[in-house]
Amino acid sequence: MNGAEALLRTFAHAGIDTCFANPGTTEIQLVAALDEVSQIRPVLSLFEGVCTGAADGYGRITGRPALTLVHLGPGFANGLANLHNARRARSPIINLVGDHASWHLAADAPLNSDIAGLALPMSGWVRSAKDADNLPADGAAALAAALSPPGQVATLIVPQDAQWSESTGPAPTPESATTATVPAASIEAAARALRNSESVAIMLGGTALRASALYAAQRIASVVGDSCRIFIETFGATRDAGRHLPDFPRLPYFPEPAIEALDGIDTLILAGALDPVAFFGYPNIPSRLAPESAAVVTLCEPQHDCFAALEALADTLAAPTDVTLSQRPVLEPASGELKVSSLGQSLASQIPDNAIVVSEAATSAATFAALSGAANPHTT
Repeated sequence: MNGAEALLRTFAHAGIDTCFANPGTTEIQLVAALDEVSQIRPVLSLFEGVCTGAADGYGRITGRPALTLVHLGPGFANGLANLHNARRARSPIINLVGDHASWHLAADAPLNSDIAGLALPMSGWVRSAKDADNLPADGAAALAAALSPPGQVATLIVPQDAQWSESTGPAPTPESATTATVPAASIEAAARALRNSESVAIMLGGTALRASALYAAQRIASVVGDSCRIFIETFGATRDAGRHLPDFPRLPYFPEPAIEALDGIDTLILAGALDPVAFFGYPNIPSRLAPESAAVVTLCEPQHDCFAALEALADTLAAPTDVTLSQRPVLEPASGELKVSSLGQSLASQIPDNAIVVSEAATSAATFAALSGAANPHTT
């Protein structure tokens, strides 16, 4: 078995089943190995940005990494924009970037480039494989890095001679990383702020936008009352929504209404979100959207178990476990002029009441992932 097949079998044994690919000559052994490793489905993409965008959507929806397979530095560079989105969304992705044979690098062939230098700004983990024997272990390390909470982009550079040379075989599947537990002191600090502050805002982000965490936030809202406002971050990686789920307002995109929404608060509690800032700098408008005087209390960070943190906070506040949600109207298919709003209403009217709608992922990427069978069957 050569290094390329050993690498892919390492991924297949760990449950990786999808590869979005735009390969070239330096990836030809990996292409051949895809024929041998039937557990991994290759999806040919005509542009590298499609590979990385689809992998981003796949990672957001499933919580598991897809592979991308791209050709040298120039091909990889074509996908960097969507890897920026993936990095911001903390999506788990494993990029496989083919490189010239190690002994050919010194020739400085026309497509030779600093692949690691291109990868570093958009990746949380970068490694260049040395040989076929170590290539499977490098793949296992890339997988562990991609799944390290809250998720990140991992880029493995694979020289062609590491692909075609004989290998000792697949590497063991790495142990799953555990989500960090929120310190009890953070929960107590948030509870103290909710009890003692006159006006508090809670900003939900990351995994705090999933259904279980939204319910826990609703428990908190039910006991705190009007002194607390709850917002979701403006552009979350994913968000569960539906008629049977709490519907907290999104912090506005433009700075003036966002500043107005947070006006008057003395404390901002962050649950899986970052302290909100304006997307761009504007004259006479501050970067930070919360009042300068507002204290910031971090309940949980993106790498934490946000549901457990919100649930513990609700329990600390003695919040009821059964809360009543405001009733939202049942939507009917729209009629009249075809517009974005009427199309959305008509589509939403077909969703069952008990469905959880996963939204906010990059639209084309999430749709691509769903159509390719990657989406969780319980999501719409």
